[in-house]
Amino acid sequence: MTIAINQPIQQKPLSFDEFLVLYGGDNRYELIDGEVFDLEPTGLHEEVAAFITAKICVQIDRTSLPWFVLQRGLLRPSNIGMTAFRPDVAVVDQDELIKEPLWSEQSILTLGSSIKFVAEVVSGNWQNDYARKVEDYAVLGIPEYWIADYAGLGGTRHIGKPKQPTLSICKLVDGEYEIQQFRSNETIVSPTFPDLKLTAEQVLRAGR
Repeated sequence: MTIAINQPIQQKPLSFDEFLVLYGGDNRYELIDGEVFDLEPTGLHEEVAAFITAKICVQIDRTSLPWFVLQRGLLRPSNIGMTAFRPDVAVVDQDELIKEPLWSEQSILTLGSSIKFVAEVVSGNWQNDYARKVEDYAVLGIPEYWIADYAGLGGTRHIGKPKQPTLSICKLVDGEYEIQQFRSNETIVSPTFPDLKLTAEQVLRAGR
């Protein structure tokens, strides 16, 4: 199936319930304002997401925090209409799940307070990662958001010119994200996981 970059794969807007029936069991799709987007997970995309997950899990284990990395799940913000994000990496606070109305029956989160960290690995739908999700994740109150652009796909207004692989780390300050970018052998700075000792290149090349 060939899909135009950043275009929905269906013509009729779908409700969340319709999306769940048609695509809920497939990790490569998410719903934004009734439009279904293919997340286009290439092999390297999956390697970068897996590398981030592995390093984050080590940090969680070291601190004995009641957190875990969500393996399969949707983030359906209750205040953002027909939308269900599927983050590549999401760190969930287990203590907050008692407040989640859908969690006991389905792997669906509705509250930003349940999520401590989220990362998106950029694919052809880069506009969603750099614009829409920056706004919505901030509104939800997610403290830290990584945009791992391993192929330098983002627009020049986001990653500069000439375009190059970039890790953007968004830190929530007074309801908005402050964005710091890291490239090449620059050591990253994570407010949620300050003991991470990684360079941008290690993350963007999945440790290669």
